[in-house]
Amino acid sequence: MSKERARRREARQSVLEAERVARRRRVARRERRRAVVRRLTPKVRRGRTGRLARHTRGERAAIVLLTGAALAGIWYFVDDLALRLALVVLLLLVLPAIVVIALDRRT
Repeated sequence: MSKERARRREARQSVLEAERVARRRRVARRERRRAVVRRLTPKVRRGRTGRLARHTRGERAAIVLLTGAALAGIWYFVDDLALRLALVVLLLLVLPAIVVIALDRRT
């Protein structure tokens, strides 16, 4: 009887060990794959990205405040609604060029 139990325990342990080895192999393969993917994917830059990232917080605030002041001036001083809308559209179209000219750091 004890020989039979020992044989069953040995079989159970060998099955468990085979499962452990297979699991280790799967985990190692998954880690290698993740390492390859990590190496191949470009690094994500932390912090500000995009067009507004080129400007400091103060510069962005100045852009917003001056644009708001210009919009308020247009709506306060211009009487004709069509002219107001045309000037607002023109301001919004020309604003990126004004920002580049005023705040460009390349020179």
